[in-house]
Amino acid sequence: MIYYLCRAMEEKSLKERTAGGMLWGGLSNGLMQLMGAVFGVVLLSYLTPDDYGKVAMLNIFAALASALQESGFIAALCNKKEPTHEEYNAVFWFNLLVSASLYTILWFCAPLIADFYGDDDLIPLARVLFLGFLFSGLGTVQRAYLFGHLMVRQTSICSLTAMLFSGIIGVVMAINGFAYWAIVTQAVCFVLVTQVMAWHFSSWRPTFNFGLAPAWKMFGFSSKLMLTNIVNICNLHAFSVLLGKFFNAYTAGIYTTARKWDDMASSTINGMVTGVAQPTLAQVNEEPGRYRQVFRKMLRFVCFVSFPAMLGLGLVAQEFILLAGGEKWKESGLLLSLLCIHGAFVPITTLYSNLTISRGRSGVNMGCTIGQCLAVWVGLILLYPYGLLPMVIYFVTLNITWLVIWQWWAWRLTGFRFIDAMKDILPFLVFTLAVLALTWWLTSGFTNLWLLLISRIIIAAVLYAGIMWVSGAKIMREAIQYIFRMKS
Repeated sequence: MIYYLCRAMEEKSLKERTAGGMLWGGLSNGLMQLMGAVFGVVLLSYLTPDDYGKVAMLNIFAALASALQESGFIAALCNKKEPTHEEYNAVFWFNLLVSASLYTILWFCAPLIADFYGDDDLIPLARVLFLGFLFSGLGTVQRAYLFGHLMVRQTSICSLTAMLFSGIIGVVMAINGFAYWAIVTQAVCFVLVTQVMAWHFSSWRPTFNFGLAPAWKMFGFSSKLMLTNIVNICNLHAFSVLLGKFFNAYTAGIYTTARKWDDMASSTINGMVTGVAQPTLAQVNEEPGRYRQVFRKMLRFVCFVSFPAMLGLGLVAQEFILLAGGEKWKESGLLLSLLCIHGAFVPITTLYSNLTISRGRSGVNMGCTIGQCLAVWVGLILLYPYGLLPMVIYFVTLNITWLVIWQWWAWRLTGFRFIDAMKDILPFLVFTLAVLALTWWLTSGFTNLWLLLISRIIIAAVLYAGIMWVSGAKIMREAIQYIFRMKS
C-alpha cells in the first residue's frame, strides 16, 4: 500500500513538474519572442537586407564554435542522475579552455572568411561577433545545472532579461545609424547577459581543480551530441553560406529575415520541448509503458500548439512582413509562408530527437541528423542554379518527410508505433488546415492590410479553439485546468 501511494505521489510530482515546465517554457518563450518581435520590427525599419545578409554569412562560424565549446556536456550532465562537483568542475574548465582556443583561431581566420565571401567588412564584424561563444563558455555548466534540475522558471528569467537588455541596445544603435553593427552588438550582449543571469541562479561554483578526467569519461556520449549539433548547425545555416557565396548579401538578407521570423515563432513552441523533454523522459526510462504514455502526451500537446501557431503565421506572413518592414522586405513574405510549414514540424523533430537522447542512443540521434543534413546540402547545391524558391521548397519538403525516419527509430527504441503517431498528429493537422482554409475564404475579399491581418488572426483563433472544445480535445481541457489550478 505504501509503495503504491509513493508511486502515485511520484507520478503526480513528475506530471506537475513536466506540465509546469512546459507551461513556463511556453509562456516565457512566448514573451521573449514577443519582445524579440517588437525589437525586430523596429530593426526592420532602420536596417536593410544587406545589413542582415552580412551578419548571416558569419553566423555559421559563430554557431559551429559554440557547438564545439559546449561539446554536448549539458545533455551529458543532465543524463546523469546526480552529477558530482568534480564532473561539473571538469566540464567548466574544459569549456573555458576550448572557448579561448577557438576564439584565438577564428580571430586570425577572419581575413580568410572575408576572402571567401569577397567582403572586407566582415573582418572586424567577425571578430566582435565571435565574442559571443567566448562568453558562452563561462556559463555552460551553470546552464546545465538549471537544465538538469528542471529550473525552467529561472532559465526563462535569464532569457527574458537578456532579450530585454540586448534588444534595447540593438534598437538604439540601429536608430543612430550603426547599421549591421546593431545586429552584432545585440547578439553578443544577449549571450553575455544570459551567462551572468545563469551564474546568479545557479548555486554551483567552480574550484581551482583542473582535473579533466571526469569530462573525458562523459565525452564518449557528449561527443556524439556535439557532432549532432554541428550537423544541425550546418543544416540550419546552409542557405546563408550558399546564398552569400553564389548570390549576394541582399539575397542572403531576404532569406535570413524570413527564416528569423520563422525561427522566432517556432522556438516559442520548441522551448516548451527542450526545457523538459529529455529530463522528464529520462526519469521514466526504465518503464516502457509509462515512457510511451509520457511521450505521446508531449507529442499531442506539441501538435495542438505548433500547427495552428506556425501555419497560422504562414497565412498572414505577407501582410505581416509588409506592415513590419515595408516594400523593401516584400520578397521575404512568400519565403516566410513556406518556412512556416517547416517550422510547424520543428518541435516534433525536437521531441523525437530528445527521445533518442533520453534512451542513451546519442549515436542514433547523430546518424539521423547527419543523414538529414547531407540530403539538405546535396539538394540545395543541385538546385541553386534554379533560384531561391525551388531551394526553399525542397528544404521544407525534405525536413517534413524525414520525420518518417525519426519515427522508425522511435518504434525500434520504445515500441511507439507509426499508427499511434498518426493518431496523435493528424487530427490536429487536419483541424488546423480546415480552419485556415475557412479563414482564408472568409477574408479573401479584404484589401486593407491591417484589417486582413487582424481579422485572420481573430477568426482563425476563435474557430480553432471552438473546434477543439466541441471535439472534446483532452489536451486542451487539461491545459486549461492546469492554468486555473496555478491561479487558484
